[in-house]
Amino acid sequence: MNTIGLVLSGGGARGIAHLGVLQGIEEIGIKPKVISGVSAGAVIGALYAAGYTPRQILGIAKNHSPTNIVTAVITAGGLFSPEILKGVLLEAIPQNSFESLKILLFVTATDIGNCSSITTSKGVLCDVLVGSAAIPALFDPVPYQHRLLVDGGVLNNFPVECLAGNCDKLIGSHVNKLLSSKSGPFSRLQVLERCFHLAIADKVLAQAKFCDILIEPQLPQYNMFEMKYAEEIFEIGYRCAMMQKESLLLLTK
Repeated sequence: MNTIGLVLSGGGARGIAHLGVLQGIEEIGIKPKVISGVSAGAVIGALYAAGYTPRQILGIAKNHSPTNIVTAVITAGGLFSPEILKGVLLEAIPQNSFESLKILLFVTATDIGNCSSITTSKGVLCDVLVGSAAIPALFDPVPYQHRLLVDGGVLNNFPVECLAGNCDKLIGSHVNKLLSSKSGPFSRLQVLERCFHLAIADKVLAQAKFCDILIEPQLPQYNMFEMKYAEEIFEIGYRCAMMQKESLLLLTK
């Protein structure tokens, strides 16, 4: 039987679709042997690797996330503190180590000082997770082993390469598919986000070719900074996975 690897992209609140994908592949009978995640995908991957179900993780996200992260930033009068996310993660995974997880996990972050992408699978967990999800200009960089970490998606928003040799087949869940849109006006944050994904689109496309199956929920109407549509986003991810049920079943043989 083939061993399965899973890569989870970044995407803010749209990352909730990863949970729907996980729910779908679980129902099909697939349990990944190894997970690679970045930003929101890293946080979700860690909680899943710690033994939480997709629905339990959805509950954690809804209970601890502000409805609108932008409002939280403005209210704080500055950058959003990564300590809030760290506290949630330490409560959920008190062992705070990669080694305590039930599934091998790789987390990708960006070292803003050395201008490089780093991938970690050993040692202290929560600081790396928070660093991987620290969106530049909204979150403070996170100190980690003489580095300053920011969102891993800046340099690698679909980290497939670290899974080479660790699994037989690879499933990718990517929640940032860009679609043409003439609707508007775009908010400043929407313009910033769209420009970011345009800048990295070619690299993501090249990395996606390494996936045996790519699950790519269509989520253009959802803001990456808002959690109020979490249930809808979960269901879209679930349906998208189940649409590929037959292909997913073939991976396990």
